[in-house]
Amino acid sequence: MTSSWTLSEADDIAELVLDVPGKRHNVLSREVLGELDQLLAILETRPLRGLVIRSGKPQGFAAGADVHEFRCILDAARAAELTRAGQRVLARLAGLPYPSVAIIHGPCLGGGLELALACSYRVACDDERTSLALPEVKLGIHPGFGGTIRLPALIGPLPALSLMLGGRGLPARKAHKVGLVDTCAPQRHLDAAARALLHDVPPKGRPPWYRGFLAAPFLRPYVGAFLQRRLKAKVECRHYPAPCRIVSLWTRQASFEAEALSCAELLVSPVSRHLVHLFELSEELKRRARTQAHGIRRIHVVGAGVMGADIAAWAALKGFHVSLQDRAPEVLARAIKRAHGLFAERLKGRAAEAARDRLMPDMRGGALSGADLVIEAIIENRDAKQALLAQVEAQVPERTIIATNTSSIPLDDLAAGLSVPGRLVGLHFFNPVTKMPLIEVIGGAVSDSRALAAMRSFAVALDRLPVDVKSSPGFLVNRALMPYLLEAVTLAEEGVALADIDAAAVDFGMPMGPIALADTVGLDICLAVAQTLSAPLDLSVPELLTRKVEAGSLGKKSGQGFYRYPQPRRFSSARPPPDLVIAERLIMRLVNEAARCLRLGIVTDPDMVDIGLVYGTGFAPFRGGPLGYAEALGTGEVISRLMELAERYGPRFTPDPAWSQDGMLARRPLDP
Repeated sequence: MTSSWTLSEADDIAELVLDVPGKRHNVLSREVLGELDQLLAILETRPLRGLVIRSGKPQGFAAGADVHEFRCILDAARAAELTRAGQRVLARLAGLPYPSVAIIHGPCLGGGLELALACSYRVACDDERTSLALPEVKLGIHPGFGGTIRLPALIGPLPALSLMLGGRGLPARKAHKVGLVDTCAPQRHLDAAARALLHDVPPKGRPPWYRGFLAAPFLRPYVGAFLQRRLKAKVECRHYPAPCRIVSLWTRQASFEAEALSCAELLVSPVSRHLVHLFELSEELKRRARTQAHGIRRIHVVGAGVMGADIAAWAALKGFHVSLQDRAPEVLARAIKRAHGLFAERLKGRAAEAARDRLMPDMRGGALSGADLVIEAIIENRDAKQALLAQVEAQVPERTIIATNTSSIPLDDLAAGLSVPGRLVGLHFFNPVTKMPLIEVIGGAVSDSRALAAMRSFAVALDRLPVDVKSSPGFLVNRALMPYLLEAVTLAEEGVALADIDAAAVDFGMPMGPIALADTVGLDICLAVAQTLSAPLDLSVPELLTRKVEAGSLGKKSGQGFYRYPQPRRFSSARPPPDLVIAERLIMRLVNEAARCLRLGIVTDPDMVDIGLVYGTGFAPFRGGPLGYAEALGTGEVISRLMELAERYGPRFTPDPAWSQDGMLARRPLDP
């Protein structure tokens, strides 16, 4: 027995059980791989019928390489040696003189799937928790333990490249359909299915003719060029090089050594360092939030508009019993129909039916008295929200947590009308709820700490990241985002082409331009938030935005905003200033406000600013967030750029005092 692996033998079949001590999920660290190498050295000399590899953890097979080790790797040579070492161990497994089979349940990710690929066969548990994926691209790298070679050889180039480029997981049955898994079986039959493969080795099936055709040496360059063109339409390779490297490795029929060198270069790149850091932060947030149970089973949502409807639907999808209240029956009916569409898209059969049963319309609010959590999601109006929250407080038990989904109104203002102000917390979801991974958990001056802890845990139960934010106008995300959006409208007022404004932001790395984003959010909502924040943030609201809203041009939802919809119309520039640096004006407004949020204590440290604005606004993840970007520039350079912009365009660019305060932007080390 070793610290992570347990070896046993029965009926000429050896079994290796992986159970890494002190870890919730198995990870393939250098130590774990080294122990496996020692055991394989023993096993390859034994006259066995076969080898079974399985996980000893109920959570799943393996979560991949140990991401925490990446921090210690500072140069490409050391990174290459790490990947070569992993390749050597898995090559030893693949070269055993008898067949091997991996028994997979739960997540089988990254290096864990590469371990399974090195086995002769794979048996997967046929339940909804099983997922096979190579998500390395999300960390700015690609598989480095032979996955870029073994996977295309096993299932063909197109499904393999799709799996590696998307980073998404395949459930057991889909994995079986594409040939990644040899057998699917219920949990209780996995062992028998694995041993059946070893006792009665199945004949190798003939792959489809087109698989070999597409992989033919004479055709690979053409297929590769086609894939690169398709890829570049979706991903900017200079920002995210890993996907393009994957296609290049396959096109060149690259060796294991080429895979190791390419992975090593990516591993020590700034892109990967930023993406890995964000991943570690998100995992730490989830880990911290799980320390307290939320105790919530029944949720009541008031307001069946887009946000309220989607919050209710998502909570029901995730297993909570939800009642949805609205005074307008047609609005409520539309919300329920929308929710049923989500369930049909995400769930199948009885699971979809169960989700429908968990979501109930409730025009009169009869379910309030039994709710563990009430979420207010009505219009963004201070008086309306205060009145509703007072009514809710009068109808719910003392144990019920009351939450508001306000996007900009300070919590203390809304709590002022409650008899117990401390029971109100902020739970700010982002639109679209089904896609945006962040929830701001907002605490006021007297918010109950237990309620806030429960909301963090609840957010994780919804598969969302909770970021603690102090109550203040706009909180974190909207406060930092609004100067960026208003600067874009100011540029448009100055005559800069809308397409040029959006293109500059996208070229910087934003997922969409600020003009298109404003149209998507709704210009009326942007104006309302801007007016709420104008006094506390000293923001000037551009007249162009006000005129658009007064004219009924509200963005996508009205068919006309800055662009026309459904096909956005491009407008030409009236008088573009030749020396204008568009991206600089946009990004530095956001970066400066992010530093101000930190100085004012709206969030507690730079990492929370970055993770909030990456996951809440889409700020270029490969740059590490706005303060990560500022750190790369250096505070001196940030101050210099802001001062230059302030001289040219006005005091809104004046550097915040945070840039000059020692230690203000220092990052704390993450827990291992």
